[in-house]
Amino acid sequence: MSSKNQKKFDNYISDIISNLHFNILRNELHHGISRYEHSMRVAKWTYKICQTFKFDNTKEVTRAALLHDFYTNKDLDTKDSKKALVEHPKVALINSKKYFNINELQEDIIVHHMFPCTLKLPESKEAFLVSVVDKGVGTYEMLRFKLPLYAHIMILFFFNLITVPR
Repeated sequence: MSSKNQKKFDNYISDIISNLHFNILRNELHHGISRYEHSMRVAKWTYKICQTFKFDNTKEVTRAALLHDFYTNKDLDTKDSKKALVEHPKVALINSKKYFNINELQEDIIVHHMFPCTLKLPESKEAFLVSVVDKGVGTYEMLRFKLPLYAHIMILFFFNLITVPR
């Protein structure tokens, strides 16, 4: 990203990343990294795509992309990962509304970013865009960070199993 675009991006999200409650996401594990890092990656890719296709509402879409996973594990009433897939967009919207001014488009983006898991079709092209970007980023993160982490754990386990005297 050019320095001009980076400054613009930083300006769009500065109040969000300086929010204490949003910064808690730095300590929440998500796809093998922090939920903060995941959300930033989704926001940056969304911003780049919006810039490329000259969206009029790049700022709103970028901000909603950053807030799409604005929840902590404590915020969810469940440990069931399938239920969490469906419930977390609602919790992210509640948190986003609590700390920031969210318009209807941003609500649509946050609530529908888990399509098709939620079976609720996004109502705007922007919500569909963030949903697709989130899936792409999530897949990348799972392959880049989570899978190697599990592979290393398994290697250590088997190495210890073999080398520990009985």
